[in-house]
Amino acid sequence: MKTLLITKQGYEALKEELNTLWRVERPDITKRVSWAASLGDRSENADYQYNKKRLREIDRRVRYLRKRIETLKVVEYSPEQEGKVFFGAWVEVEDDEGAVLRFRIVGYDEIFSRKDYISVDSPMARALLNKAVGDEAEVVTDAGVKIWSINLIEYKQ
Repeated sequence: MKTLLITKQGYEALKEELNTLWRVERPDITKRVSWAASLGDRSENADYQYNKKRLREIDRRVRYLRKRIETLKVVEYSPEQEGKVFFGAWVEVEDDEGAVLRFRIVGYDEIFSRKDYISVDSPMARALLNKAVGDEAEVVTDAGVKIWSINLIEYKQ
């Protein structure tokens, strides 16, 4: 089950994507489909087939975004979060071998556009929640158990 939490920045990005798809891309693709359809035989018309497929993809994404945006809960930064790992935190962790990772804990819908974001539902995020700098987190995954030490916690706006 995906958590319905999202950062304010993530929420704004989803709304912007929806707006762009609905007001810019969809009208443009609709014109292209109409133009390609006017050329005649649609079964052999690559422009028509490609743009019709793209229109279906846009419509599917628009439906998803409209439903999802309604259900999401925006989590705003609060000063009480300082010093501990909570939703929206930038965290730097280090393992016993000296490998360092830096990422932000965000909602499921935000992880796809950034390599430095992880889902609050991930094993790493769950192990880190409510911990402070210097604490160790035991992360349990299919590959086994790994211990990570927290070096830094930031809440950048």
